Amino acid sequence: IRCWSNIPFITMPLSRAHGKSFAHRSELKHAKRIVVKLGSAVVTRGDECGLALGRLASIVEQVSMLQNQGREMMIVTSGAVAFGKQRLRHEILLSQSVRQALHSGQSQLKDMAIPVLEARACAAAGQSGLMALYEAMFTQYSICAAQILVTNLDFHDEQKRRNLNGTLHELLRMNIVPIINTNDAVVPPPEPNSDLQGVNVISVKDNDSLAARLAVEMKTDLLIVLSDVEGLFDSPPGSDDAKLIDIFYPGDQQSVTFGTKSRVGMGGMEAKVKAALWALQGGTSVVIANGTHPKISGHVITDIVEGKKVGTFFSEVKPAGPTVEQQGEMARAGGRTLAALQPEQRAEIIYRLADLLTDQREEILLANKKDLEEAENKGRRLALPLLKRLSLSTSKLNSLAIGLRQIAASSQDSVGRVIRRTRIAKDLDLEQVTVPIGVLLVIFESRPDCLPQVSALAIASGNGLLLKGGKEAAYSNQILHHLTQEALSIHGVKDAVQLVNTREEVEDLCRLDKLIDLIIPRGSSQLVKNIQKAAKGIPVMGHSEGICHVYVDTDASVEKVTRIIRDSKCEYPAACNALETLLIHRDLLRTPLFDQIIDMLRVEQVKIHAGPKFASYLTFSPSEVKSLRTEYGDLECCIEVVDSVQEAVEHIHKYGSSHTDVIITENEETAEFFLQHVDSACVFWNASTRFSDGYRFGLGAEVGISTSRIHARGPVGIEGLLTTKWLLRGDNHVVSDFSEHGSMKYLHESLPLPQRNTN
Repeated sequence: IRCWSNIPFITMPLSRAHGKSFAHRSELKHAKRIVVKLGSAVVTRGDECGLALGRLASIVEQVSMLQNQGREMMIVTSGAVAFGKQRLRHEILLSQSVRQALHSGQSQLKDMAIPVLEARACAAAGQSGLMALYEAMFTQYSICAAQILVTNLDFHDEQKRRNLNGTLHELLRMNIVPIINTNDAVVPPPEPNSDLQGVNVISVKDNDSLAARLAVEMKTDLLIVLSDVEGLFDSPPGSDDAKLIDIFYPGDQQSVTFGTKSRVGMGGMEAKVKAALWALQGGTSVVIANGTHPKISGHVITDIVEGKKVGTFFSEVKPAGPTVEQQGEMARAGGRTLAALQPEQRAEIIYRLADLLTDQREEILLANKKDLEEAENKGRRLALPLLKRLSLSTSKLNSLAIGLRQIAASSQDSVGRVIRRTRIAKDLDLEQVTVPIGVLLVIFESRPDCLPQVSALAIASGNGLLLKGGKEAAYSNQILHHLTQEALSIHGVKDAVQLVNTREEVEDLCRLDKLIDLIIPRGSSQLVKNIQKAAKGIPVMGHSEGICHVYVDTDASVEKVTRIIRDSKCEYPAACNALETLLIHRDLLRTPLFDQIIDMLRVEQVKIHAGPKFASYLTFSPSEVKSLRTEYGDLECCIEVVDSVQEAVEHIHKYGSSHTDVIITENEETAEFFLQHVDSACVFWNASTRFSDGYRFGLGAEVGISTSRIHARGPVGIEGLLTTKWLLRGDNHVVSDFSEHGSMKYLHESLPLPQRNTN
């Protein structure tokens, strides 16, 4: 006889010692004890007869992974009735076929009818097989599983309740996964719905209520309810206006319309929501998600535990501001209003923002000082290049203001500009005009000065804007966004630019394909790579690396070489347009020019890495480079030797990132060969790589530098944030008039464009 005296039994579920539920999704990764409820639609096949074995195996794999991380996993499962129905059907068909073969002949086998099977009998026949399947699957991961069958009486009888509680605690202590199900073979009819009214009990009418009751009894941190829908919608799923609710709060159920229950099982979405709210009231976090979708079911449980935006998260903490989805809709509506303004009005907003940057410099610098102090005091210890990016100064703000005024001056005819006119036929004229892209998501790190730059470009191009800045610049970003909205308010378009302050992970933002039209990352190469990988269905404009080359030709000017190399590498080594690989013609080795280059790099304390060919020429060489595709972002560079300008071009194409590449030579023919053959976004002759910048190009500012071959390339200013639409003006024209026997003919005449405003 086991003694359970050392087990902390629960008699009043709502007076729990472990406190409140998690307030945010990001906290779910701290969940220690987790209940996974598998709905009938998740466990069973589409024909409701038999189990979805592949789906079940994937769920077991995820539960095993979390169990092996040290978490305590429990499963509340359906499926016994479906599994039993499959077995009983097989037995009935087999017995009927034998009898009919003996008495009636084979011809009547096709007329056999399968009787309606009673659910309790199916459950009795299916329980053992279902458990055997779970055991076999968990054994593959060296995990033991145990079956527990319960009824509502087990929770109402105090002694049975204590026994159940103790058994579950002991199984968890021994690293065993309990698999719980209602004992459908003997379960009584459900009680009247007298629970869920603020009392301490919830009747076990289905596996939803069982999972909620169990989660509260066992002080569970997280309850994951898997069904055949993505989560909770504001109206029945499938209807035109139905939107997935990301976070559901107590009291919100009044604004939700519930549809019918799932194709199988006892409980519908209304039952799930009631059970989830009861569990939430008891201190357990809840997520309702889709466990049947083939693209996500293989990682839905682990994604939820990692805090990713999957399904509907139930929370008692309602944020003070709008959700990111609401911000996206506000940016869309605000952007459309912004695009409808007159060009002079958009320019006026930008001029106002430029004035605010200088008028409010003291407040901006004070906020920036708080960011810098927190970076020092909270142990973040940002690298020196990142601290330099984070820091604002009076000169930086003045430069920002100048750049914004350039944007305002150049934006007069950016939106609605006619770029093509064609007369299709008599009185049928076609125009192609520039329009905003829509809603931009700009994600930037440690660069508060990026916020007003990008905002001004979005305003000038009539785009709605979502901004996600790094937490290290939180105070600076807040005040700069406040000033941006103050400037927007002069023409009533305050909502066009939104700063995302919620805890959304970047990966979750990249999934909002119905709200965002273009993602522009501004930050480290790793950030850009992560965003490019995470973005599903949303184009990403930018570059993952800035591996910029400078090629020194045999005809290079001695006076120009060291100046250009020093500026390209040392002026701002953390920039994406800084020199990373220096290519030197072989004939320049052991010449005074080569010695001057090396001496200058040593004086500037640039660490040199030797390329393979360069190392082969030296008796004592610097450390050999590990990879010729390295972006150092610091006072380091690689030196490699090439035999010709052709070889330099081939090296750049093989190891470069199509960002910015430079030739230093006095030979015009060689320079033109380089300019025409290097396939990069920016290619320069006798100029520093650092000129690859929107401000220096006269664009006023840039949202980033793109190495993409579609849409925009190089520093992206206003033009890169525009697309086009076609306007056709006719007079009762129909295509049938242009048929072989029609009365009209196509003209396709090019028409002159309206004169641009060049002021």
